[in-house]
Amino acid sequence: MFIGEYNYSVDEKGRIAIPAKFRAALSKGAVVTRGLDNCLFVYTKTEWTLLAEKLSALPIGQANSRAFSRLMLAGAMDVKPDKQGRVMLPDYLRKFADVKKKVVIAGLYNRLEIWDEERWDSYKKETEKASNDIAEKLGDLGV
Repeated sequence: MFIGEYNYSVDEKGRIAIPAKFRAALSKGAVVTRGLDNCLFVYTKTEWTLLAEKLSALPIGQANSRAFSRLMLAGAMDVKPDKQGRVMLPDYLRKFADVKKKVVIAGLYNRLEIWDEERWDSYKKETEKASNDIAEKLGDLGV
Protein backbone atom coordinates (compact mmCIF):
# COMPACT_ATOMS: atom_id res chain seq x y z
CA MET A 1 0.00 0.00 0.00
CA PHE A 2 1.38 3.40 -1.02
CA ILE A 3 0.54 6.37 1.23
CA GLY A 4 2.16 9.67 2.16
CA GLU A 5 3.91 12.63 0.52
CA TYR A 6 7.65 12.70 -0.17
CA ASN A 7 9.83 15.48 -1.59
CA TYR A 8 12.70 14.75 -3.95
CA SER A 9 14.87 16.42 -6.56
CA VAL A 10 15.27 15.39 -10.19
CA ASP A 11 18.92 14.88 -11.03
CA GLU A 12 20.63 16.12 -14.20
CA LYS A 13 19.88 12.80 -15.95
CA GLY A 14 16.14 12.96 -15.23
CA ARG A 15 16.17 10.42 -12.39
CA ILE A 16 14.22 10.59 -9.15
CA ALA A 17 14.57 8.51 -6.04
CA ILE A 18 11.67 6.32 -5.01
CA PRO A 19 10.89 6.53 -1.28
CA ALA A 20 12.78 3.74 0.50
CA LYS A 21 9.61 2.22 1.95
CA PHE A 22 8.23 1.62 -1.59
CA ARG A 23 11.34 0.24 -3.25
CA ALA A 24 10.66 -3.42 -2.45
CA ALA A 25 7.22 -3.22 -4.10
CA LEU A 26 8.81 -1.78 -7.25
CA SER A 27 11.99 -3.89 -7.23
CA LYS A 28 10.77 -6.13 -10.06
CA GLY A 29 9.97 -3.09 -12.14
CA ALA A 30 7.17 -0.63 -12.54
CA VAL A 31 5.32 1.34 -15.17
CA VAL A 32 5.19 5.13 -15.27
CA THR A 33 2.64 6.85 -17.49
CA ARG A 34 0.77 10.07 -18.05
CA GLY A 35 -1.68 10.59 -15.24
CA LEU A 36 -4.60 12.88 -14.69
CA ASP A 37 -4.34 16.48 -13.48
CA ASN A 38 -0.93 16.73 -15.20
CA CYS A 39 0.92 14.39 -12.93
CA LEU A 40 2.54 11.03 -13.62
CA PHE A 41 1.19 7.70 -12.38
CA VAL A 42 3.52 4.90 -11.26
CA TYR A 43 2.16 1.36 -10.96
CA THR A 44 3.64 -1.93 -9.87
CA LYS A 45 3.71 -4.47 -12.69
CA THR A 46 0.74 -6.30 -11.14
CA GLU A 47 -1.41 -3.16 -10.81
CA TRP A 48 -0.44 -2.06 -14.31
CA THR A 49 -1.54 -5.38 -15.79
CA LEU A 50 -4.94 -5.05 -14.11
CA LEU A 51 -5.40 -1.51 -15.42
CA ALA A 52 -4.15 -2.33 -18.93
CA GLU A 53 -6.59 -5.24 -19.17
CA LYS A 54 -9.48 -2.92 -18.25
CA LEU A 55 -8.34 -0.33 -20.78
CA SER A 56 -7.99 -2.90 -23.55
CA ALA A 57 -11.58 -4.02 -22.89
CA LEU A 58 -13.00 -0.53 -23.46
CA PRO A 59 -15.14 -0.17 -26.60
CA ILE A 60 -12.90 0.87 -29.47
CA GLY A 61 -15.84 2.52 -31.20
CA GLN A 62 -16.09 5.25 -28.54
CA ALA A 63 -13.80 8.25 -28.97
CA ASN A 64 -13.37 8.78 -25.21
CA SER A 65 -12.33 5.16 -24.74
CA ARG A 66 -9.73 5.45 -27.50
CA ALA A 67 -8.45 8.77 -26.16
CA PHE A 68 -8.08 7.55 -22.58
CA SER A 69 -6.41 4.31 -23.69
CA ARG A 70 -3.94 6.30 -25.78
CA LEU A 71 -3.21 8.65 -22.91
CA MET A 72 -2.46 5.83 -20.51
CA LEU A 73 -1.04 3.07 -22.71
CA ALA A 74 0.91 4.91 -25.40
CA GLY A 75 2.45 7.15 -22.75
CA ALA A 76 3.61 4.27 -20.58
CA MET A 77 7.23 3.31 -19.99
CA ASP A 78 8.71 0.38 -18.09
CA VAL A 79 11.10 1.51 -15.37
CA LYS A 80 13.24 -0.35 -12.88
CA PRO A 81 14.86 1.24 -9.84
CA ASP A 82 18.66 1.27 -9.92
CA LYS A 83 20.81 0.30 -6.93
CA GLN A 84 20.18 3.70 -5.34
CA GLY A 85 16.41 3.33 -5.76
CA ARG A 86 16.17 5.87 -8.58
CA VAL A 87 14.07 5.60 -11.73
CA MET A 88 14.59 7.42 -15.00
CA LEU A 89 11.66 9.57 -16.08
CA PRO A 90 11.61 9.86 -19.88
CA ASP A 91 11.80 13.40 -21.21
CA TYR A 92 8.32 13.26 -22.78
CA LEU A 93 6.79 12.35 -19.40
CA ARG A 94 8.71 15.08 -17.57
CA LYS A 95 7.43 17.58 -20.14
CA PHE A 96 3.85 16.31 -19.81
CA ALA A 97 3.87 16.80 -16.03
CA ASP A 98 5.96 19.99 -16.25
CA VAL A 99 8.46 18.36 -13.89
CA LYS A 100 11.34 20.67 -13.22
CA LYS A 101 13.83 20.23 -10.38
CA LYS A 102 11.69 19.52 -7.32
CA VAL A 103 8.97 16.85 -7.20
CA VAL A 104 6.48 15.41 -4.77
CA ILE A 105 5.81 11.69 -4.80
CA ALA A 106 2.36 11.01 -3.40
CA GLY A 107 1.22 7.53 -2.39
CA LEU A 108 -2.37 6.75 -3.40
CA TYR A 109 -2.87 3.18 -2.21
CA ASN A 110 -2.30 1.24 -5.47
CA ARG A 111 -0.18 3.80 -7.31
CA LEU A 112 2.28 6.61 -6.82
CA GLU A 113 1.83 10.03 -8.36
CA ILE A 114 4.76 12.22 -9.33
CA TRP A 115 4.04 15.95 -9.32
CA ASP A 116 6.11 19.03 -9.99
CA GLU A 117 6.40 20.52 -6.50
CA GLU A 118 4.88 23.91 -7.39
CA ARG A 119 1.99 22.28 -9.24
CA TRP A 120 1.35 19.92 -6.29
CA ASP A 121 1.33 22.79 -3.81
CA SER A 122 -1.18 24.70 -5.94
CA TYR A 123 -3.38 21.64 -6.50
CA LYS A 124 -3.31 20.75 -2.81
CA LYS A 125 -4.29 24.26 -1.71
CA GLU A 126 -7.28 24.30 -4.08
CA THR A 127 -8.36 20.81 -3.01
CA GLU A 128 -8.05 21.64 0.67
CA LYS A 129 -10.23 24.74 0.18
CA ALA A 130 -12.89 22.60 -1.50
CA SER A 131 -12.59 19.65 0.90
CA ASN A 132 -16.01 20.13 2.49
CA ASP A 133 -17.77 20.23 -0.89
CA ILE A 134 -15.78 17.22 -2.09
CA ALA A 135 -16.67 15.26 1.05
CA GLU A 136 -20.33 16.15 0.60
CA LYS A 137 -20.34 14.82 -2.97
CA LEU A 138 -18.50 11.65 -2.00
CA GLY A 139 -21.02 11.08 0.77
CA ASP A 140 -23.63 10.66 -1.96
CA LEU A 141 -21.49 7.78 -3.27
CA GLY A 142 -21.35 6.07 0.10
CA VAL A 143 -17.82 7.13 1.02
